[in-house]
This record gives sequence, C-alpha cells and structure tokens, in this order.
Amino acid sequence: MAYGEAEIEQDIKDKVLTAPRVTPDSIDLKIVGEQYYVFPGTTVTVCALKLENGFVVVGQSAAASKDNFNEHLGAKIARADAREKIWPLEGYLLRESLNFHGD
Repeated sequence: MAYGEAEIEQDIKDKVLTAPRVTPDSIDLKIVGEQYYVFPGTTVTVCALKLENGFVVVGQSAAASKDNFNEHLGAKIARADAREKIWPLEGYLLRESLNFHGD
C-alpha cells in the first residue's frame, strides 16, 4: 500500500516536527479554480488548476484502453497529477522565504 499524505502528516505530528513547511492543506488553499478537458475521440483528460496568484498547473491522465475510460475517474487522476506539481513550486517559494530570513 502506498504511503499517502494522511500517513505522512501523522508521522510529522508524531515526531513533533514544527518548522515551517508545505502541507496538504496549504496546497489546497492555493487552488482557486479548476477546468477539465477531454480530447474528442481519445481517453486523454487534462486538468488545469488555477492558483491564487494566477499561475496555472496542468495535469493529465489517459486510459490505455477505451474500454477502461471513465470521464470522472480520468478527471480525478488528472487533478491529482496537477496537484502533485504544486508541491515543488510551493517548496521552492518556502525555501526562498526561509533563505531570505536567514534560516
């Protein structure tokens, strides 16, 4: 089984790690809009997540077989892919802030 966000968050709390960090909640708060598009005749779904500063992060999904394609599932997978791409961006911004403040 995958080691998911909930387990990671619990481990961080258990270890009482309190330094500034990016969290799942802080990632979710950055998202202010989302749009989806399925390319006609394909199983390709694209999700565009708009962040509070106007930047857009794009994720995608595609079923290998048209028989396995489900639009709702494709959207969930594409959104998760886009959301994952926010982590390094927010991590970079946090590191810049900590560096600026001498940490």
